[in-house]
Parts: sequence; C-alpha cells; structure tokens
Amino acid sequence: MSRVIDIADRRIGPGHDVFVIAEIAQAHDGSLGNAHAYVDAVADAGADAIKFQTHIAEAESTPDEPWRVKFSKQDATRFEYWQRMEFTEDQWHGLAAHAKERGIVFLSSAFSFEAVELLERVGMPAWKLGSGEISNLPMIRQMAATGKPLLISSGMSHWDELDAAVRCAEGAGADVAVFQCTTSYPVEPARWGLNVIGDMKARYSGPVGYSDHSATVAAGLGAVALGADLLEVHVVFSKHCFGPDTSSSLTIDELRALKEGATALRTAVQHPVDKDAMADSLGDLHNIFTKSVVARHDLSEGTVLGAGDLSLKKPGTGIPAARWDDVVGKTLRRNVKKNGQIQEQDLG
Repeated sequence: MSRVIDIADRRIGPGHDVFVIAEIAQAHDGSLGNAHAYVDAVADAGADAIKFQTHIAEAESTPDEPWRVKFSKQDATRFEYWQRMEFTEDQWHGLAAHAKERGIVFLSSAFSFEAVELLERVGMPAWKLGSGEISNLPMIRQMAATGKPLLISSGMSHWDELDAAVRCAEGAGADVAVFQCTTSYPVEPARWGLNVIGDMKARYSGPVGYSDHSATVAAGLGAVALGADLLEVHVVFSKHCFGPDTSSSLTIDELRALKEGATALRTAVQHPVDKDAMADSLGDLHNIFTKSVVARHDLSEGTVLGAGDLSLKKPGTGIPAARWDDVVGKTLRRNVKKNGQIQEQDLG
C-alpha cells in the first residue's frame, strides 16, 4: 500500500497539498436549494471537496433510534428527521454534477447498503466511512469492492476496531486513509488528540487526516503542522444556523482561512530549513540589523580603551558587539572620531 492515494484528479499524501473537505452533513436541513448553495460557497472558499451524508431512513434506522440531542422542533423522532434529510437519486446526481462544474470533489457518507449502491450510481470517487460505521465490515467490503479509496473516521474507535476496519478495506484491495477524530460536538482542546496523527502515520500505510469538531481554525492548522494530509471540517453559513452540528462548525470565511493557512503550513513543513544556510543567505540583513564597536567620543592614538570610550551601534560591518570584551583594555593605534568603527588594525 502506498502512502499516497488518488481521489478523482487529486493526489493525497506527503509531498502533495492538504486535501480539505467541507462537511455539510445536515446543515442544508433538507433543503435542496441550501445544499446547492453550499456547493458554491465552499468552492469559492477554496475547499477541495464537499461532503454530504446520504441517509435512507428505512434502510439504516428504526423508529426507535434515540436522539443524540433532541434539537428538532418539527421531527417527532430521529427516524422522521432522517426521512426529511433524504434527497432523491436525481437530486444527488444534480449535486454531484454541480460540484464537478465548480471544480471540487463530491463526497457523501453512506449509512446503508442501499446508500452505497445509490452513491455508486452517482459516481462518487471515494467512500467516507463515518465513525459510527467503523465496525460495519460488510459495508466496508461492499465499498472496497468498487475499487475506490476509503476514508475512515475513528471518532469512537479503539485501536483494535480501527485496525480491523483498515485490514478489511485493504484486504479487499482498497486504498485507505484514516482520520483522527473525537466524536464530541464541539470538542475541547484537551480532547483534540492531535498526537494521534503521528501514531496513525506509524501504524498505517496510507495518508492520515484529521476530522475536526472544534469549531476553530486552530485545530486543523495544528493537525497540518503535525503532518495531516487531509482535513475534514463541518461548515455552516453562520453560527446562527439551525442544526445539530452548528456548534462544532466553521463559517465559510473560517473555511477560507483554514484552506489558506493549511496551504502555507504544508509548504513550510515540506521545505525544511538549514539554519546556517539561511543565515548565510541573509548576510546583508545581518549587517544592517546587528551592531559594531564604535567610539563613544573622539579618541586619540595611544588611548587605552575603557568601557566608557566605547559604544555599540549599527551597522554590524565592524568588530561585532559580541567581541566587546576583546576591545576593552586594548591600545588605540590611530585617532578615531566619535561614532567611528573600531577596526581590528586599530588595536594594539
């Protein structure tokens, strides 16, 4: 398995740009118009992909499914909420086509065999496995059988569960990327788990990402600095939007800042600096900003130089300030005007 994978026309992994996924989930609140508006907004913000969730209530849930948080004032049960979030197959085709027109990758998490079949017909280029599906090995095998990469979130997983999911997907021939994630909405800094990114890189052969619920730009940028190859963040038009994920989401402007920051950080991380070589390249600036030993007042030849005779002033083209002690106590071999640099040949 390669550390680099391909999704649509994007190469993902070390040496390539960070792949930023804007997670819409249910932020559209069942409105197809809102869903299309999000496509345009996240494309304008520079995201590489937009991700929805494909819920088919009858296929994935029962009427007894409990609410994570009872937020909806119009849905009596979570089952009814999932029904209200459903789009038709033609509508999913339309969203995928819109994303392609805007130059971003269309993704949607599947939560049932039927959803996988629908999204395969839509032509989705990779599969996103939500944290709650980590033990759904039959569906992982179904996804892997398509030959497309799997992006696996780990928000509620023990290592053995994640290991099993990765083995299942790779055993069926699929490329895999894994995401550090904490399934908490929102998640506080002490539980971001950025250290796990390094653990995952050591443990698995594919790219490693970070799926964020912090509602901050800082978490994603920290993940990139620590080597994350992909970022997934929830996105809303406003922090005042209705929905269960708003408290853990970024705004469109924050998404833009995240993408720009991630790109800059990736460039920095991929270009390690030799400190001495950098200093050599900045020699002219070094001379401008550093200081030299100069005469505090007019000095006559034969003066035994004391601290009161000397000062440190820019530019640093003479005896450097660090050698002050080498100058004090020496005898001056020539007259030096106030502010004149003391040179090596002036000292006896």
